[in-house]
Amino acid sequence: MKILFINIHMHSKNLDALLNYHHYFCIINHTRLDEIDLKQFDVVYSPSQPIDVKNYPNTKFLFGPHFSVFPEKPHMDIIRGKNVIYTQPSDWVRDLWRSNPLCDNLRIESLPFGVNTDKFNEVLPIQQREGIFIYYKARQPKELEQINEFFSRLNYNIKIFNYTTRYSENEYLHSLQNCKFGVWLGRHESQGFALEEALSCNIPLLVWDVTSMNQEHGYNYDDIPATCIPYWDEKCGEAFTNINELSIVFSKFISNLHNYKPRDYILQHLSIKKCDEIFTNLINSI
Repeated sequence: MKILFINIHMHSKNLDALLNYHHYFCIINHTRLDEIDLKQFDVVYSPSQPIDVKNYPNTKFLFGPHFSVFPEKPHMDIIRGKNVIYTQPSDWVRDLWRSNPLCDNLRIESLPFGVNTDKFNEVLPIQQREGIFIYYKARQPKELEQINEFFSRLNYNIKIFNYTTRYSENEYLHSLQNCKFGVWLGRHESQGFALEEALSCNIPLLVWDVTSMNQEHGYNYDDIPATCIPYWDEKCGEAFTNINELSIVFSKFISNLHNYKPRDYILQHLSIKKCDEIFTNLINSI
């Protein structure tokens, strides 16, 4: 199968995963598509660049997820076709786009990207790890204060990672491999690599989840249902949506700390091998 991959504004984690799939990709890094005969390819994958698909009825197209936050009419109109799938990294975003009239008669499917489970791996068993980390991403500052105060009262050695002020990946990985658990205070995520990388290191998480996109600090989204944990089950830890639940949920979480198996969840659902399989099946379904 001959696949053209148009690598323009691809999320770095998505790109790393894609390049570790078993497919051979012909890669271009520019938009001068008039210089290339797209008809010579079985599949064209263009995450960020719309293409007028009516000119290529015998070529399969995968688009997304990087066109825009919400569907835009000029993009949707030129990619609409029976030989096309627009992808989103998880089901809640897929369903959000499916419900938009601009996406009528356009197939939209979920396509997560694989987590690097070799790099993000458990080094020490949980019994030998100390301290905790708090991951904070674009939530109300008062909410971070509430979380920090709660765990400070319990005398935990806390490391805070603030997405906005940035941090090094090596520092984050070192913390993941040396902390007992993490506390997550994030906004909506279409996939959520940083969280999944924590789970891949076998770190149980206590998540203060969102229910709406309008909980992102600094933005004015409408009240659109959303989550920061689109990939999650009981192996991963515990989640709550109201600060009043924190004490009760934490008691349950800490009493079951050694029973969670977050890495198993990632290996089952979001490994490079599994996501490569999803990618292949999507292509074959067109």
